[in-house]
This record gives sequence, structure tokens and C-alpha cells, in this order.
Amino acid sequence: MLTSLQDLPHRKKDGPPLAVLTAYDYPLARLLDEAGVDLILVGDSLGMVVHGLPDTTGVTMEMMLHHLAAVRRGVVRAPVIGDLPYHSYRTPGVAAQNARRLVEAGADAVKLEGGADFVPQARAIIQAGIPFVGHIGMLPQSVREEGGYKKKGRTPEDAARLLADARALDDAGACAIVLESMMHDAAAVITRQVSASTIGIGAGPATDGQVLVTHDLIGAFPWFRPPFAKARADIAAECSRAAREFVRSCREPSGEKHG
Repeated sequence: MLTSLQDLPHRKKDGPPLAVLTAYDYPLARLLDEAGVDLILVGDSLGMVVHGLPDTTGVTMEMMLHHLAAVRRGVVRAPVIGDLPYHSYRTPGVAAQNARRLVEAGADAVKLEGGADFVPQARAIIQAGIPFVGHIGMLPQSVREEGGYKKKGRTPEDAARLLADARALDDAGACAIVLESMMHDAAAVITRQVSASTIGIGAGPATDGQVLVTHDLIGAFPWFRPPFAKARADIAAECSRAAREFVRSCREPSGEKHG
């Protein structure tokens, strides 16, 4: 089990692969930490699976700070990564300022979306003494500009751009890079050619680790599930079953009394 971000180079070299999951509240964070998850990501995916937003672009710094603080209370061991939300890192100075706010709320590292164009922001965060995690490939915060969620690296030119982005972030000092929804061959090449740990989501098995939105893993958000996410539980069905059972018990003549 990972206990420090400083252990990432060793894990990249010698394994085992990293297991990374998202958390947005105290009980889930505590359960994941106790289960041995290596890294816990307080991702802006909370906009959809917690707040019911259509995508991540409506997530604010205030939301991230609120959920980070709750997760921090539940985690004893695993490093916690906090997402910088949409439009919170337009300039290097703003990126560093908001990264500090995430750290003050409980993050051990900070992540933002984008490649070579965001190296100045990455460097500003690192120079502020904050570990930085990159994120390339499919970028959820850009879904409106791109007209949907599209897999990356399908052409040699696109794969080359992804590799250039990864190298730029690696050279800037990223400790890890999330590779989202890209062709498996492209992710494998990137993983071999960067020093940072690669964490894949819909990017194949050759990365240094895997991350999932925990709601997808446990079947807690049945209205949408990415095709690459294997549900290992069906929490939504159990919640519905328990609620229906409670409703029936309350409506029966000899129903449960509460209060």
C-alpha cells in the first residue's frame, strides 16, 4: 500500500500497479483507505455523481474545498489528490493560488487537465512546493468544446501529440499523469517513455496504475456507466430494495414505528 507520493518512482519500477479510486465524503474515503487503495482522488466527477450536474464544467472551487475537507477527515494513510476545477487555473498565478487552497483543505497533491499548453501552470504549482499530477487524453472539462467524450490517440498524429504532452508534463516535474480514454498502444508508449507514474482510465492495462470513479465501481450511479468501468457491486439496487422494503413496512397495519 502506498503511504507517500515519494514512493511513486519505486512503484513504477518494481510494482505492483497502483489502485486509485475517487471519494467525495468521509465514510467512503475511510472505507477506501482501510481497504488499501493506494491513492484517493477527490475528482471533479463529483459534479455529476454527487451534485447531478450534466458534466464537470459546473464544479466550483467551493465544492472541491467542501468535499476535500470531508475526505481528509476519513483518510489516515493514502495520499489524497484534489482536482482543480474548470477555469480555476487560467494563469500560473491563479493555478498556484487555488492549488494552495486545495492543499489547505486536505490535498497532498493537485491535478489539472491539459498538456504542454499548461506547463507554466504546472511549474507554478510545483514551485509552490505542491506535488503536481497531470491529466491528458480525453479531458472532461473540455467536453463542451469537443462536442462529447471522444477517445484519443486514434491516428499517429494524435498519438504523437499525446506523447509530447506527457513528456512536457514529465519534464515540468509531474509525479503522476492520468491518461484518460485513449488508445491502449498510445498509453503504453507514454508509460514507457516518462518518469512519472501513469494512471489509466479507459486507457488499457499497460499503465502504471488504474483509476475509477468509485460510484461506477460499486454500481451507485446506474443512470450512466462508462463502457470501460466494471461494476463489482450493485449498491443502487440494494438501496432501492431497502427503501422499498422500508416503505412497505411503514404502510402495513402493523408497520414499523419510528420516533
